[in-house]
Amino acid sequence: MLPVIAKESTRVHKLALHLPTGSSSPFIARLLSTLSSNPNPSKNPPRTSTAEANKTFLPTNVPSLPQSFARQTLLLSSLSSQLKSPPNLSEAKRLHAILIVNGFLNSVYADKFLGSQLVTVYVTFGFLQDALVVFDKLPQRTNLAWNAILRGFLDVGRFSRAIQFFHLMVSQGLIPDNFTYPLVFKACTELNDLEEGKKLRDFILWNESQYDMKHNVYVECAMIDMFAKCGSLSEARKIFEGIREKDLACWSALICGNVQSGEWLEALSLFKRMVLDGLRPDSIIMAAILPACGRLEDMEMGPTLHGCAIRCGFNSDLYVSNALMDMYCKCSATHFAYSLFSNMDNKDAVSWSTLIAGYSQNCQYLESLQLYLMMNDAEIRTNAVIAATVLPVLSKLKLLKHGKEMHGYILKQGFESDVVVGAALIEFYANCKSMIKAEHVFRLMSDRDITLWNSIVVGYSLNGKIDIAFQIFQRIWDFNLKPNSITLVSILPICSKIGALRYGKEIHAFATRSGLGTAVSVGNALIDMYCKCRSLELAVRVFNQVKERNIVTYNTIIFAHGIYGLGEHVFQFFEEMKEARIKPNKVTFIALLTACSHCGLVDRGWSMCHAMVYDYNIPLDMEHYSCIVDLLGRAGHLDDANDLIKKMPVEPDMNILGSLLGACRVHNRVDLAECLEKHILEKNQKDSGHYALLSNIYSSTGRWKDALKVRTMIKEKRLPKRPGSSWIEVGSRMYMFHATQSELGKIQDILEKLLLGMRNEGYMPDPSFSSDDLQYDVNDLTNFDAS
Repeated sequence: MLPVIAKESTRVHKLALHLPTGSSSPFIARLLSTLSSNPNPSKNPPRTSTAEANKTFLPTNVPSLPQSFARQTLLLSSLSSQLKSPPNLSEAKRLHAILIVNGFLNSVYADKFLGSQLVTVYVTFGFLQDALVVFDKLPQRTNLAWNAILRGFLDVGRFSRAIQFFHLMVSQGLIPDNFTYPLVFKACTELNDLEEGKKLRDFILWNESQYDMKHNVYVECAMIDMFAKCGSLSEARKIFEGIREKDLACWSALICGNVQSGEWLEALSLFKRMVLDGLRPDSIIMAAILPACGRLEDMEMGPTLHGCAIRCGFNSDLYVSNALMDMYCKCSATHFAYSLFSNMDNKDAVSWSTLIAGYSQNCQYLESLQLYLMMNDAEIRTNAVIAATVLPVLSKLKLLKHGKEMHGYILKQGFESDVVVGAALIEFYANCKSMIKAEHVFRLMSDRDITLWNSIVVGYSLNGKIDIAFQIFQRIWDFNLKPNSITLVSILPICSKIGALRYGKEIHAFATRSGLGTAVSVGNALIDMYCKCRSLELAVRVFNQVKERNIVTYNTIIFAHGIYGLGEHVFQFFEEMKEARIKPNKVTFIALLTACSHCGLVDRGWSMCHAMVYDYNIPLDMEHYSCIVDLLGRAGHLDDANDLIKKMPVEPDMNILGSLLGACRVHNRVDLAECLEKHILEKNQKDSGHYALLSNIYSSTGRWKDALKVRTMIKEKRLPKRPGSSWIEVGSRMYMFHATQSELGKIQDILEKLLLGMRNEGYMPDPSFSSDDLQYDVNDLTNFDAS
């Protein structure tokens, strides 16, 4: 019984008859018509078509040409030799004319190998239409001719046509060879058509059993590549392990497939195994494995791979150098990336964009912008990729004018239709608090794919319009679009902000049904959402279910347990992370120190600081100092915290001073608060929160004049106050309300009634939490005496 692919070929091409001599197949005619209406834009059309050549050189009486057999044999041999590698298209057409004049393409004198060679020549020069004309006229077609046409379709990106042509070949009764199958597997890979690839695999196995054919390593390699890149790594691995003598191509196919599927650890494991088997990596494998190392942020393996690349002689290989820069940037080692960049003799646009993006990803926005200016000085043209890379840098630096100039350049160059550029523009305007411009860019995009919807959702969320972000998220389905993992990672933090656990659970259910829940980024976002919605049990359940855990996964779960004061669980997760050979980063230690602070583990906190600096070579930064001050402050060691601030190698920021000020409020240390007041005033900060806290400390000890003085500073400096906000869900929509100035009158009336009611009930308000936001003098509050 024939396998499925043969049956489908017969069904699909049941109208395609065996191509007779001198006539055109309907299938070939359709292909020629398609190619004529949509020629390959990357190739120049031939000056003289093959059809015209047939009319011009076709002899009227080929059988009467006087030729001796010896002369004909010699001519055949000469033509065959010249057709193997003609120097240009004109020479190929001259040889084509000679074949026609001498009748070698005629049904009587035809030589099937010369005709097939001619088809191959036209495909090699990029003229698929001419190759199809010759193919259609051939009385006898070898596998060489069929394979050439297949390769031609792949060259011009007609992958579906290639598969159709293969089905036609099978329906004609031809047996594909080991050069045919890799081409068809390539088409399946490009179309991500796993089912067609499986049918082809079954067809190959059936042919091998029917005709006693042996396994071919090139076919198996193409099969591995198809299965791996179409997401079926288990099938790819099964074929790979069945190969006795694995060559470099087999290893490359499986390693690249694992990298593409995000299986970074497996890719590195395969690479190590390949090297141990005595195979020397080529530049393709080296450029493929380096991103895996970068994704894992493995700065131990990264330099090792760099040394391996040097030993293999890839110092000047552009692709390997670009991959090395990307790896170092993802490992937060931009200084190594820049050193490599500076020593490169040849740099392309990818080199510049890789380092520009690397600086941006590591929050080194000034360095990123300076590098872009250097690129302009080097007269490297800004392409769409670089424009999309620079826009986030301009937004972080709040360079709205420069961003608008970049937008103008994008319009002049015609990049505005590029989805990545459009998304970058939306995010730029959103970060610059210009949502009207962001909305305008979004509306003008003709092809609004899910990437643009993700950008506009994030934009509204950044600007505090959470209700609109939810509405847009719900509209995605109305446009027959399917949310991807980035969509879920964008919307889940919004659920966290407003404590919308029900929405979070619904999104979790969708992620599970759609298969997106397996993505490590989605798993991390779900854990974070459940933790912040006070559902630690569900967060732990998601943590236990995720197959792949990275540093973000552990940081999130450690931080959550620390906030809840579950110190024992925190350090259990930390030990588990080390056993999984995941190296902690600075965020990990922020989570650990926060846990120590909430659990009152002062000694454990100091040991964590020591391990961070001396065991993991992570320097203390401002956030770590803030955590230590908070740890000491909560434990009542305020003088130690103050001494630490004085000994800091850098000037403390407001987060550190605020942590100590908060501890002064808890432990009633007005004397220390007075010392901090001068530092707070010198900072010239724009947030009124710390002033309000200082005022409350004075109020708690009855120092009303000092409290009033601080409150007066808030008014004189016109420091902004963040308005309170609340949400209400009506039906399936979320509505947001802000405590704006226009609504303050109603709030005042309600508060007056509440305060009078408290006095009548015999309660006296705590004056330490007084606020002139309510337009009361602090002395008025003390007049409410208990009856």
